Amino acid sequence: MTAMSDLGTTQQASPELLRSVFRRHAAGVAVITARGEAGPVGFTATSLTSVSAEPPILSFGIGTGASSWPAIAGTDHVGVHILGEHQQELAATFARSGADRFGAPTVWREGPEGVPVLDDVLAWMVCRIVARVPAGDHRIVLGEVVLGDPSGPGRPLLYHQGRFNGLRD
Repeated sequence: MTAMSDLGTTQQASPELLRSVFRRHAAGVAVITARGEAGPVGFTATSLTSVSAEPPILSFGIGTGASSWPAIAGTDHVGVHILGEHQQELAATFARSGADRFGAPTVWREGPEGVPVLDDVLAWMVCRIVARVPAGDHRIVLGEVVLGDPSGPGRPLLYHQGRFNGLRD
């Protein structure tokens, strides 16, 4: 067994340790949208996960302090959009606090269940929310896929080391 002193820069658990470790984890980039009382809302998410194939269920996390949380907390359906490497600016817009996320140049339309659907994405789905699970200062939202379109062209956008990047061979 190796002594603890051989573990280099070991740190105690903290929010900064978690952030530092996950900056090294490359993740796909999604935008989650919903219909809010004052209009459409949305945010960039890198926490999207496939949970179950039968029935088709996915999950994503959202902070309870996020501007989109009240709409996500009160809606029955959300849109989930997988972004392509050509959509770095769109990802940044939906990640930026206070941005006009649905103004130009964002192109979108009202989709099934009134969910805002973004144009030119690699894939999108409309999901019925089946649970909102408390997890610290976040909620893990579980959504059952109702319908979607996986046919957008291009390659995925990734988030790594605090930056949006394309997939490299």
